[in-house]
Amino acid sequence: MSCKIVRFILAFVFFIITNAVVAQYPRKAINWTKDGNSFYHLNQNEIDKIDIKTGEPVTFVSKQLLIPAGSTTALKVERFSFYDDNTVLLFTNSAKVWRYRTKGDYWVLNIAQKKLTQVGKGKPAQSLMFAKISPDGKSVAYVSEHNLFTEDIATGTSVQLTFDGTRKLINGTFDWVYEEEFGCRDGFRWSPDGKKIAYWQVDATQIRDYYMLNTTDSVYSKVIPVEYPKVGESPSPVRIGVVNASGGATQWMNIEGDPRQHYLPRMEWADANTLVVQQLNRKQQESKLIYCDAASGSSTTFYKENDNAWIDIKSRWDDDDPTGWDWINNGKEFIWVSEKDGWRHIYKVSRDGKTETLLTNGQYDIANIKAVDEASNTIYFMASPDNATQLYLYRVKMDGKSKAVLVSPAGMKGVHDYYISSNGKFAEHEFSSHNVNPIGEWVTLPDGKPVDEMNSIEKNETIDTAVNIEYAKVTTEDGITVDVWINKPLNFDSTKKYPVVLYVYGEPGASTVDDSYGNQQNFLYDGDMGADGYIQIGVDNRGTPTLKGSAWRRSIYRKIGIVNIRDMAMATKKLLERPYFDKDRVAVWGWSGGAASTLNLLCQYPQIFKTGIAISAITNELFYDNIYTERYMGLPQENMEDYVKTSPLTYVKNLQGNLLYVHGSGDDNVHYDNAEALLNELIKYNKQFQFMEYPNRTHSISEGIGTRQHLSTLYSNYLRTHCLPGAK
Repeated sequence: MSCKIVRFILAFVFFIITNAVVAQYPRKAINWTKDGNSFYHLNQNEIDKIDIKTGEPVTFVSKQLLIPAGSTTALKVERFSFYDDNTVLLFTNSAKVWRYRTKGDYWVLNIAQKKLTQVGKGKPAQSLMFAKISPDGKSVAYVSEHNLFTEDIATGTSVQLTFDGTRKLINGTFDWVYEEEFGCRDGFRWSPDGKKIAYWQVDATQIRDYYMLNTTDSVYSKVIPVEYPKVGESPSPVRIGVVNASGGATQWMNIEGDPRQHYLPRMEWADANTLVVQQLNRKQQESKLIYCDAASGSSTTFYKENDNAWIDIKSRWDDDDPTGWDWINNGKEFIWVSEKDGWRHIYKVSRDGKTETLLTNGQYDIANIKAVDEASNTIYFMASPDNATQLYLYRVKMDGKSKAVLVSPAGMKGVHDYYISSNGKFAEHEFSSHNVNPIGEWVTLPDGKPVDEMNSIEKNETIDTAVNIEYAKVTTEDGITVDVWINKPLNFDSTKKYPVVLYVYGEPGASTVDDSYGNQQNFLYDGDMGADGYIQIGVDNRGTPTLKGSAWRRSIYRKIGIVNIRDMAMATKKLLERPYFDKDRVAVWGWSGGAASTLNLLCQYPQIFKTGIAISAITNELFYDNIYTERYMGLPQENMEDYVKTSPLTYVKNLQGNLLYVHGSGDDNVHYDNAEALLNELIKYNKQFQFMEYPNRTHSISEGIGTRQHLSTLYSNYLRTHCLPGAK
């Protein structure tokens, strides 16, 4: 249900990020060299160093250097990070923790000495998480089996820093819900002087387990417990401690408030003796920034912000990354993002929180910050003031007086993305649009010009001439104007009538209406929908994270299942006025939050939607986790009527059309009880439907030989049977 926003994605990759397929790693990262003029790249298990200007790769770490003593086989490196040009930390043999492969084995390579050393050698295989080399390069810290350790790189001597870690008392990393909804995974930080470590401790001992049942891997079933705070349940108490890197007692930070009614989604070092922490109240309507003294644990709140709906944290406006703190001016100021004036803007805030300067003045939203280049006094950010379906790079001086300047090519209409070098002089530039295949180039900054004209996007982009997609604005009978796309079939004839398939998500996690390549294609359909004569459509309803102002996004507060559903239904109704739309053949489908939208559309507006395919849906808003649902719906103890009004189960009795429902019984995200609650309600009202359970599959329904092909076939056959293809 919760989704992570990315750009430049084919439809299948869009599906991955919106919880349909398990992704390996949280986000893309480029390993820049210290000077920022080159980057390191993993190439067939060797690490190349590539000069940006020449594009020439030079082998920097050969396979031979990756062969451990006593072995003849090189490590299979999955991720790496350089401490300096001589020392590299390698991540191998990974395993999945919920959604991402964040657990595995770590090695340190000293290139000059040709010395390869395993970190945590005596620990169980695949048990180390988030290893980081200390600022002085002498030690490495990591989490293993819910406890923190440091280790001397030269001697291999390790020190255990915490001793009480269990499945439900978690040191240095997070529980399921913090990871899912705040993007919090890496739960400890070295101090700038390398003498201390600050870390989170999550106490989930009071959180009830949701029991999944594995019935496929042995002749006896196995219970899989997941500590999962459902809506209405108080959060896990979370606290932050500081411990010496050489061991000893933890000094806990004394942060005001009831820890079971607050969240601590961000923590970083402000200096070698001070932490800066963000605290959200349970409703996520009040944000406090707090300084904590690392030695005494005393704390002081220095900056507050309130919102009548909710406050987004950094992971929502910085590429799904909650880590880091953008200090500038030698720590005297920092960069902050707020929607306090109705738009998502960038501010410069003094260290004491008393002075703030608006840097992105105007009636437009920033999407996310791409780089803070203090050397040139410039911030780079993504925005699209004139077309919310597109995205461009802008830059602005950090003086509070300058206007934002467009960096992306003005004539290159579509969705751009950038990965900016550590020195702020280069960027990897990616681009696509509905009819331009994804393509990339290297550019210089601040001008945004290609490093190599012959390898530029302009010289090499390919236009898909088969694409027949229309972007339009539709004003509903409620006076709401929404963006839509219409993907017309091959050999389209406006004098004929075509079946219509609406793809939906509809919740605050993602928008389905981007002008990017493949976003308008059906990744699950076994065949070519255009060739089969289907019109596909997408609608961007109120409540999506589209760059249309805070009021647009927050209008869905306490109304998921009402406002978004009404907008999608009324926009579809308006589109059906076009003579080539066949009103008798209208289908809708979605996954996760989109599946909940599908059920609501099918049951609340049966006069419009005749067929629905819902996969892994939240059928009762009370069944999902507290962080996501209470953020957007409020506390059920205070407004239970909203939960009833917005849940698909409330409207099942109105079902008239055809319904295919699909769910994996091993779904740790949207639990299988959602499926059984839906089935019971359908049975209660004698509503006939088709149901498919995928045994022991997760939210992605991707595990097991043949699973994806089976799902694709099931989906496609059902659609063809109940929403007949072809023009009439």
